[in-house]
Amino acid sequence: MQHGDSGARVIETSALLSLRGIAKNFGAVQALRHCDLDVPAGQVTALIGDNGAGKSTLIKTISGIWAPSAGHIYWNGKEVHVHTPRAATDLGIATVYQDLALCDNLDIVQNMYLGLEETRFGLLNEIKMELKTIQTLADLSVSTVKSVRQLVGSLSGGQRQAVAVARAVMRESQLVILDEPTAALGVSQTAQVLQLIRTLAERGIAVLVISHNLNDVFSVADRIAVMHLGTLVSHGPVSNYDTASAVELITTGESSRVPTSLSSTP
Repeated sequence: MQHGDSGARVIETSALLSLRGIAKNFGAVQALRHCDLDVPAGQVTALIGDNGAGKSTLIKTISGIWAPSAGHIYWNGKEVHVHTPRAATDLGIATVYQDLALCDNLDIVQNMYLGLEETRFGLLNEIKMELKTIQTLADLSVSTVKSVRQLVGSLSGGQRQAVAVARAVMRESQLVILDEPTAALGVSQTAQVLQLIRTLAERGIAVLVISHNLNDVFSVADRIAVMHLGTLVSHGPVSNYDTASAVELITTGESSRVPTSLSSTP
């Protein structure tokens, strides 16, 4: 580690987001233990692990919902303190949780701009918001939405996921975190969401996706990170893993199929 002129700690890494020694305690319960992770821009990093492994705690720490009990977070190589969701948003981190935080009684445009409405002469600039919504969906190759004035409550699961992701992208996020984005989706809707994830990466956006579906993980991820009992036990390029080694790591925290020297390969 180095010290810059401002006194801020700097880490040498090409990753957009780097975690070093992240721990989180809730009283006597240690939910995270010394987690190290690099999330590069323009790549999909899949975070996998069993229920209770610490995945949700880790992303909530990155998202500013919970401050870490120990460790350091680096953004573009510079140490940052992400102690509130607003701080994460200001950095360029957007998290799309399973509930998507969409309002079913509002249309797509209204959901995209909820809380950030564009105004002109004191009135809502409906035309500007509608055009920007159409353009954002087009940039993400979302073609299944018939009208941006559709109520979100009328959309399919895949379309709703697309709207939630598009809202994050429109707010110029550099890292999009997706919590189980294909859960409860059918085959065709899952394919649409996976393509959307690849499109984000192709646009240079870093994607951190939590998934229990290893088929989805191996079809979309560039990198894999495995958590076991609060510890990030392995991470590296997807080529270092196969389904068997991933299952071993998820269930036991180790695998003879993934040498330690490969588990943290950049």
